[in-house]
Amino acid sequence: MRAFARREWGPLYTDVRTALVTRRWRAAPMTLVAVCLTGLFQLVQNQPWGYQPVQDVGSVRADDPLWLALLRTPLSLFVPALDLPVWGALAQVLVVFGISEICLGRPRTLAIAYVATLAGTTYARIGVALGPDHPLGLPAADAQVMDTGPSAAVVGLAVYVGHRHRARLTAGLVIVAMAVEILIKNNLAGKEHLAAIAAVLVVCAVTEWFHRGPVPGPGPGVGPGSRAAGSRSGAPPIRS
Repeated sequence: MRAFARREWGPLYTDVRTALVTRRWRAAPMTLVAVCLTGLFQLVQNQPWGYQPVQDVGSVRADDPLWLALLRTPLSLFVPALDLPVWGALAQVLVVFGISEICLGRPRTLAIAYVATLAGTTYARIGVALGPDHPLGLPAADAQVMDTGPSAAVVGLAVYVGHRHRARLTAGLVIVAMAVEILIKNNLAGKEHLAAIAAVLVVCAVTEWFHRGPVPGPGPGVGPGSRAAGSRSGAPPIRS
């Protein structure tokens, strides 16, 4: 069991622990800002005067004009769902965003988070357009449902970090959990989570291919019996 834990989470644990020990809260400043923004939006949207302003700046729905949805997307990442406990959202953002920021860096963490979020909201638009009779379609009522907030980004980042640090079983368990969520509670949020995972898996595949690159073939005169580059023959070097 210990050997499995070291193999699955060892590199990830080492990176996170080293960053936290050496830099403490400075290891993940973006994550702290994200947690504060999520908490602030939750506090404001539960005030009698605050619900509509939060909707105006960070609520994305499938029936919104595309330009408006894209304009609201940057802040939609930090607007938690009203029907879910905010402490769960804050814990997810703190843990997953924090690990991602330490292991991937701020630019890549934001990029993956927004890829996952945009994949979910884009699927909602396509699904509503396809209609409920299509296998991937959605009922028209889902056009009025607010997007998943930070959860799609959290799921996407968890899968990407698991892939990047070779914690493949952990990433697989996240995917299985989201599939089970669909079976238990077949709602728009669960389907957006799966769309986010699909987009991140494409990113993982492209990244893997890019780093691996095409396998070069043997150059001219290179074969099993050839010498390393720079050697002229098997004779001893000529001394002057």
